[in-house]
Parts: sequence; C-alpha cells; structure tokens
Amino acid sequence: MYSNHTASGVPVAPGANASSSSVKRSFASRPAQPPRHLSLSSTRGVIKIFMAAVACLASIVVGAAPQPMQAMDVFDIKWVTSPIVDSSGERIYYLRNSMDVMQDRRRANLWTVSADGSDHRPLTTGPRSVSSPALAPDGGRIAFVDKDDTGSQIFLRWTDGSALAQLTRVPESPRNLSWSPDGKWIAFAMRVPVDAPQMGKMPKAPKGAEWAAAPVVVDRMVYRNDGAGVRPEAFYQLFVLPAEGGAPRQLTEGPYDHNGRIGWSPDATQLYFSANRGEDRALNVVNSDLYRLDISSGAVTQLTERQGADYSVAVAPDGSRLAWIGFDDRGLSHHRQGLYVMDSDGGNRRELLAELDRSITNPQWAKDSRAIYFQYDDRGETILARTSLGGDVDLLATRLGGTSIGRPYSGAAYAVGGGRFAYTSGSASFPAELATGRDVDGARQLTTLNANGLGERQLATVEEHWLRSSADGEAIQAWVALPPGFDRSKKYPLILEIHGGPHTNYGSRFSAEVQLYAAAGYVVLYVNPRGSTSYGEDFANLIHHNYPSQDYDDLMSAVDAVIAEGYVNPDQLYVTGGSGGGVLTAWIVGRTQRFRAAVVAKPVINWTSFALTADNPPYFTRYWFPAMPWEDPMHYWKRSPLSLVGDVQTPTMLLSGEADLRTPISEAEQYYQALKLRGIPTAMVRIPGAYHSIAKRPSQLIAKVTAILEWFERHADDEPIVASSSPVEVVQ
Repeated sequence: MYSNHTASGVPVAPGANASSSSVKRSFASRPAQPPRHLSLSSTRGVIKIFMAAVACLASIVVGAAPQPMQAMDVFDIKWVTSPIVDSSGERIYYLRNSMDVMQDRRRANLWTVSADGSDHRPLTTGPRSVSSPALAPDGGRIAFVDKDDTGSQIFLRWTDGSALAQLTRVPESPRNLSWSPDGKWIAFAMRVPVDAPQMGKMPKAPKGAEWAAAPVVVDRMVYRNDGAGVRPEAFYQLFVLPAEGGAPRQLTEGPYDHNGRIGWSPDATQLYFSANRGEDRALNVVNSDLYRLDISSGAVTQLTERQGADYSVAVAPDGSRLAWIGFDDRGLSHHRQGLYVMDSDGGNRRELLAELDRSITNPQWAKDSRAIYFQYDDRGETILARTSLGGDVDLLATRLGGTSIGRPYSGAAYAVGGGRFAYTSGSASFPAELATGRDVDGARQLTTLNANGLGERQLATVEEHWLRSSADGEAIQAWVALPPGFDRSKKYPLILEIHGGPHTNYGSRFSAEVQLYAAAGYVVLYVNPRGSTSYGEDFANLIHHNYPSQDYDDLMSAVDAVIAEGYVNPDQLYVTGGSGGGVLTAWIVGRTQRFRAAVVAKPVINWTSFALTADNPPYFTRYWFPAMPWEDPMHYWKRSPLSLVGDVQTPTMLLSGEADLRTPISEAEQYYQALKLRGIPTAMVRIPGAYHSIAKRPSQLIAKVTAILEWFERHADDEPIVASSSPVEVVQ
C-alpha cells in the first residue's frame, strides 16, 4: 500500500500517511556534480537501508476522509530521543517524548524494546521528565535524571523492571551521567556554588524588618544564559557516585565549567573530559581542551593545547585511543568540526577524514576499538557513518530524524552496542521514530508512535527543489510543502518560512509549524540559503562578516522558482522567520514590497544593541563582526534591518519572548516603535515568560502559529502588491 522509496531510490521510513509519505523531487534534480562528501576515495559500499514496511498506520472510519492537521494535534505528537544499545546488541532503550495537555509541558519516559521489535515496554511511567539516561555495562541497570520534591536527582532502574532506587539528594541538577566500565561508579557533572561578589557592607536589618532583596553584583563577562536567566555564582564540577548508593565525591575544582561528555579508562582509574580552563576563558569562549583526571589523586593532565575547540571525547573500549571533535579557531563565524584521534596519553594526534567537507558530530567507538561511528549533515539530511582508523568509510543510514518538532531542524541521535546501531529515524511526515540495524546490511524501523495520531491526518506532501541564486549562480536547496488536497491547476497563497542560526539547516524533517501552515491552505516554502550548514565550510562562510547579504537573493530566487511552477498566486505572498530568520524577514520587507504581510519573530534589528545586550557578547563580537561596535559602527549599522525601516511598506507583526536573552525583546520593540512612527500597520505579540525558544511549551507553539496565520489573514484582502521577480535558473 505504501512505497518505501522515492522516485530517486532513496529509502523512506514507513509509517507515514500514504498521501504524504515521501519527499518528492519537483522541477529540478540535485546538482550534476557529486557532492564532495561522496568523493572520498576510501568510501566503500553504497547505502543499504531497507525499512520494514508497515501495512497500515491506523484504521480510518469508513467513509470519512482524513482531515488536515489541527492545532490540538500538537498535544498528540510523540517522538524518540536518546537511544541506547546494550553491549549484546539485543536490547535498545530510548526516551519516549510526549506532550502533557493538562500541564502544557513536554514529558519523557524511559522505554525498552528488543532489537527484533518484541517485548516493547516502559521502564518509567506517568508525568515524568526523564533525562540523561545511561546504561550500566552489564545491561542490568539504567541510571537517569528525574525530579523529586527537591529537584533533579539521579535514579536507578533495574532493566527487568523489578526495582527503582533513588541515588542522590543533591542541591543542584546532575547531568552527563557516565558509568565506569566495571559498573561500580557513575560519574556526572553538577554545579557547585561559589561566594557571590559583594559591593559594600550592609548593616544588619532589625528583627522582623522587611527590607528589599539585596542588590545583585555582576562582575563576570557572561552572566546570563538564554533559557536559564541570570547565571548563579557556580561552576560545573565532576563527581563520582557509588552505583550501590552513597555520597557523591567531587573530583574537580576551580573557576571552570566541566560540562561535556565524560569518558572512563578501562580500569576505571581515570576520567577524560573537555573544558575551557585557560586564563583568557572569559573572552575566548570557543576554546576548550581535553584533559585526563586521575581519580585517586585528583591530578589533572592537559592533553590538547591548540587555539580552538576540542570536545566530545570518546574512549576506545581497549583504552588505547581517544576520539573527539574539534577545529582550529580561525575567527570564522562557522568552523567545520573535524574528527580526531590520538593515543590515550596524548600522543600521535591526527585528523581522520580531513577531506570530508562537513561537520562531524558524536563520535562513538566500535566494540573492537578499530572503527568509529559518527554522524554529519549533508544537504539538509543527517547521515550515520562509520570509519576505520585508516579512513575507510561505510555509510550506514540516511535521513536520521530531527527532534525539534516545531521546525524542520536537524538534531538526530544514535547509539551503538554489540555491533548494532540504533537511531532516530524521521521524515517530513512524521517525527523521530526508533530504527536499528547492523553493519551495512540495512535497517528497520521499530516504532510507529504517531500511527494513531498523525497517521489519521492528511498531511502536506513535501517536494525538494534545487535552483540557482540570481546573485551569483550558487546552487540553493529548498523544500515546498503542498497543502492537503493540493491541485496544481489552482493558485495558492505562499508562506516563505526562514530558518534561524544562521549556521544551521532545514531539511526533510517533520515540522508541526509547517504542517499547520499547510493545513490552513498555504504552500510553504523553506530554504537553506547561503550561510546554512551541510553544504561545506565555504558555503556557510559566504555570509562571514556579510550577514544579511546575498542570502536575500537566494530566498527571492527560491520564491521566483516556485511561482514559475504555476500554482502560487504572486499577489498572495507572505514571509516569516525566527531568530536569524527574523533578521532576514525584516531585511526582506526593507528591500522589497512583494510580500503582502510579514511576521518578524525574535529578531535582531540593531546589531550594535544586540551585540551588547545578548547573552554572549564575546562570541558575537569576535566571530560575527570584524571589529567592536565602537570601532566600526557603520559595519554594524549597514547590516541592521533598522537601517532599512524607512523603506518598509509591508504590514509587519513582531513576535518575541519576554524573557528572551539571545535576541532580547528590546530588539523587537525597536522595530515595532519604528514601524508605528512611520504609520506602517504593525502589532507586537509578546510571549510571557518565554526565552528564545518561544514555542517550547505546546500551547506556545500553537499560539505562535495561530498568531501568524491571523496576521496573514487580516491582510489577505489588502490592495494587491505588484510582485517583482527576476529570471531564475533551476539546477538540472
């Protein structure tokens, strides 16, 4: 009944609605030249992923046609994260994520399933928020973080379901749990408070007096983090905890954050970790190095020392080598992350796959210590691969599913064990499910968590497009979501939805927001303009110190290409985007009047005010600009959408979180006031309590989409705007 392959032969995981189960390629094929990542002379084999077919997703009432996605369907979405494979390769664990309609929160429970799909059962239930799961080496216990009445704590569940134990009652939240190879210890990171700075000495308040809260003194460079607020006076330190229960023991100290992956030596006497312990760490925020810690003495040995990032360390099972991710800091806004290996004592350092012009993430060793698994994004798709220490590469799985739910970002996860791999598998039609495979012999999907929800909805069909930018002929990839019941003989309104970052990528991944726009009758266009990742370092850095710029032309060329297809009404164009997409949306309406209405979400409007009020000034000023704002103010100004506000004619709404520290709401407020002063139709939607992730809670996602659709509908009958277009070349 359902096809498992697109016309191009790329496998698609089953479980999607028949009307929307694949990404179709429309008027243009991919570029004729092979992508650089497939030019590896050492690459062996071809991708062999054959998903198990699913006969039917859900029973549909006889005579009742499937309906498009509805706003309340957001609360029915379920997705997989954090897969774990046991050492035998026969059992898989994962977090099943869902939405709590009564508490308006995302929830996560721990589940397990056999590799053949049988014995599928929960290990935790109820309104929980499980995180950081870690399986004991013998597979008999799994540790995780959950909450009790005091906050987040470490719990231990026996995998046969026989017992549950709470291991900690600590004052801060543990994270990055890691078992020792002998199963006797659990290492983790936790924040440890230090004395807060004082400014003057206050007299003691009289007994019973109700004085105002004491002033907060700030003397740190980075003192706020989006999503958390003002940083407490504390640093992340490493601890070890007996797996049988007992007091945690602190291993590191000092004014440094030790907050990444933790690796153990095979004899459980040493830990490996990454940290920024340099004297210039307050301003040199990208730098980090690898360290080895002797557990008995507490001695810390530095293993890397370059200017740049070294992190995500993985220890070979035999203890002979380390693998990690890193790059040399060249001051670019985007650096390709490479895969490195060295002896565990720090010798014989070298980069593997230096010719792979893609950023590598999440290295994991094969059980024989002779190969390394890794993932990377290529042209809007996440790929799982494996390399030998000699650089021979096997491609194991494609289309790893993103887990952001709201928008079609990357963010997949995988795990290996016993010669088996498990990963999050997804498509534009369904969120991340659990899939598994061995070697290059193919993979199968184990879960269909959304069969009884999204499986009963008629979802948008997504088509992949390639085109040439009018700026310089650069090849640009885009996707078009076609509304349910789409008829190519009709004319539809179009929403251009722009991703943030700017160094990230969209792809053929599930997006509740895109699906809801399409369900409202819009064609939805989303694009990876220059600056996007997954096309190589050079493509990403086309906007280095030059953002926004020709990325505007890339987006307009994509709009023109879709209009040329004949099914879009050129007088009914709308545009929206968040964060970096908000920057580009504001830039667009300052450059053209072809869009009937716009929604600028959580934007940067004035680069100078942003650079000095956002949560990480030393990063933004050092990597996104050639000089400080007072040294080259015109560079900041000429890239600021506020510089174009005098040319805006498009009705433009602002949408921002009131607690946003990444692009503070003062940015949206500047634009709102400027538009009001000019008499341009505008409104501002403020999300109370929301940080930069304005759609983090389910109701906030719904509120965002409904507000955007309402604004567009309000201006659907305005006087038509004459659409400007330019010739566009499609990639053949």
